[in-house]
Formats: sequence, structure tokens, C-alpha cells
Amino acid sequence: MKRPKIAFFDFACCEGCQLQVANIGEPLLEILERIDVVEFREVMSEKWDGPLDVAIVEGSITNQHALDRIKQIRERAAVLVAYGSCATIGGVNGIKNSFDLEDIRRYVYHADYRLFPTAKTRAIHQAVPVDYSVNGCPVNIPEFVDVLKAILLGLPYEVPDYAVCVECKLNENVCMYDRGVTCLGPVTRAGCNSWCINNGNICYGCRGLVSNPNTKGAQEVLRKYRIPEDLLLKKMEMYNMCRELDKNEQT
Repeated sequence: MKRPKIAFFDFACCEGCQLQVANIGEPLLEILERIDVVEFREVMSEKWDGPLDVAIVEGSITNQHALDRIKQIRERAAVLVAYGSCATIGGVNGIKNSFDLEDIRRYVYHADYRLFPTAKTRAIHQAVPVDYSVNGCPVNIPEFVDVLKAILLGLPYEVPDYAVCVECKLNENVCMYDRGVTCLGPVTRAGCNSWCINNGNICYGCRGLVSNPNTKGAQEVLRKYRIPEDLLLKKMEMYNMCRELDKNEQT
């Protein structure tokens, strides 16, 4: 049986989500028996310019060159996967969208700023159609494997659309709010098995917001623990600034 040709690509990102794949360990060998990885800059030097069965894309789109390139990848790939927070929701790069772009260029590049064109940060789905998404910063490898299995079987994969709090309670964690810490679990999509909270950290919202967040419940939590609503909104900006582009498209 012919193995599907799969390639990894990166745009504006830290490449940490691709590193997650490289660090899978022994289970990676089983995966490689079923696929043909033809391009993956982080682990191999070979390049592939032919058609692809699956393109796995990390990073967000931040300039015209990136937009042209992702369109070319989309044309070559039968299936395109947005991989990691930068790709699925714009990620940390989206913070740029709350500033004047000319000011940002001057701040970063100083006298040479005109040599570096830029644009508002976009998630991959805001530039080209996406078939599958793997959320998280970095991605949760068990979820990535589930998505990959779904692709190989030709099945859909539904990203969970309920709050991280659900998984957190199932894992019997003490609520971060009870510890006196503000957490984005009540409004963030699950699917990570409350990974960060399990390890003593808060939820930063890296998986994006649930489609219908319980805003009233979240407000009640904030009132109960006397936390300013602005503080929660500021925390959301770390990963979720590109959601405004989706809102604009809908209006």
C-alpha cells in the first residue's frame, strides 16, 4: 500500500510544536511505518516540490510573502492541517494586531524598517481553507496522533468545544481560582486534558475560546474572587487577538 506523502511547514512561530513531533520517541517509529515524510525542516534537509497528501503547517501569516506561500502549499496539498496555536488562532504573534503596524516595524527594525514589510497577523484558516486543526502551545501529542489517525482513515476530527474546566474537574485538580490565581480554563477549548493545570500552571487560553463561552458564569467567578474583568481580558490577548478578524468577516 502506498504511504501518504506528508510535509511539515513553518511560518511565524518558534517551531516548538514541530519539536514536539521530533521528541515523540519510540511511538514515532510506528507512525513513520505508515507515512512518508518528504519535508520537515527541523529534522531533515530534503525538500519536496511535488503534490502532497497532507501538509502540516505551523505558524501564522504575517506578511504578503507568507500569504503567497501558504496559498501555494494549499494548492499542492489534498489535506491541510493547521498545527499549533500560531496556526489555529494566530497565537502570540497576534498581539501585533493591537498596535499600529508602522510603529511595530519601526520599533523592531529601527532604521531598516522599510526593508521588512508586514501585515496583520492571520491564523491559517483566515488565509486559506483548513481541513484539520491541532490546537495548543505546544500541541498535545496524544491529540496530534488522534488527528493523524483520523486523516489516514479519512474520518473527521472534531475539536472539543467545551471548557478546559471540564477536563480539569475530571482530573480532580484544585481550582486555580481557589488558589488565588486567575485562569482562562472557564472560557478555553478543552482537548489538552488540562495539561497545564495538571502540572501546577494556569490555563493561558492557547487553544482558543469555546464557541459559546459561559460569559455569565465567568463573570460570577470573577465577582466571587474579586478579580477585575479587565485582567481576564488582558490575559486573553496573549493568544487570542486574531479572533477579531473572524468577527469582522462575519459582520
